[in-house]
Amino acid sequence: MISIVINSFREPELLKKAIEAVLRNNIKEKYELVIAAPDEENEKVVKGFQKKNKDVKFFKDPGKGKSFALNLVFKELKGDIWIFTDGDIYVDANAINEILELFKDKKVGCVTGRPISTNSKKNILGFWSHLLFDAGAHKIRKELDTQKKFLEGTGYLFAFRNNITRNIPVNVAEDAIVPYITMKKGYRVRYADKALVYVKNPTNLRDFVKQRIRTGKAHEALEEYAPFFPKVKSFRNELFKGPRLALGYPKSIKEYLWTSLLFFTRLFIWFVIKWDEKVVNKRYGDAWERVESTK
Repeated sequence: MISIVINSFREPELLKKAIEAVLRNNIKEKYELVIAAPDEENEKVVKGFQKKNKDVKFFKDPGKGKSFALNLVFKELKGDIWIFTDGDIYVDANAINEILELFKDKKVGCVTGRPISTNSKKNILGFWSHLLFDAGAHKIRKELDTQKKFLEGTGYLFAFRNNITRNIPVNVAEDAIVPYITMKKGYRVRYADKALVYVKNPTNLRDFVKQRIRTGKAHEALEEYAPFFPKVKSFRNELFKGPRLALGYPKSIKEYLWTSLLFFTRLFIWFVIKWDEKVVNKRYGDAWERVESTK
């Protein structure tokens, strides 16, 4: 049996689409679909699906953040393999089976999917989202997977066996700490590049910066638990490896200009992350925080 979990917060219309996308998957194994949310709007959506599908369940979390909710949900899941995604995105029609395929190898403990931006590439922020997903995350994960090296996951869509962990720290990104624990237990972390998950990215600069700072802080917090562990997402990697990957992506002069502006924006983001960490002592904290332009 497998357990599929959708975390959601005050996004009923998007949650409906996310649930429908999971149910469109022709899942070959027995499964449960658990929606974890703290609000009544989402609960009403789930109750509508429960009338037609007995495999859909609702878990009311206390609204203290995603990682806090996951630690509670872990105690309720019945599956051997747990798959996690979010309520403001939606998975491809074969994403679940693509992930399960890699778990046929008993040495695999964690699998991550591939985010695809739904934003238009015709504007600068949309172009940035495609560049970061395709030239950045996808190429890096594909290369590391081929080389059988450690890779971090994506919180948009990832999965792990139920014996990996049943409790995660709330001050670090779940898609960083779970792969780390997986590797420490002797399992492989794999990349299912055909397990697609469609993501709307921020459409204004304020939200883009806000989201990336939060994500960066969540991954930097891994150092507290594994100070000597080689991180995939880091300022050093972005500084030395990022330009090589990014500069191969633009197809026009305009896109090269946009790419150069992304370098300066990312530099500012990392400056804020390091300033908050080293000077202000302001670190990542688990809490539900909406990025409105992604809804």
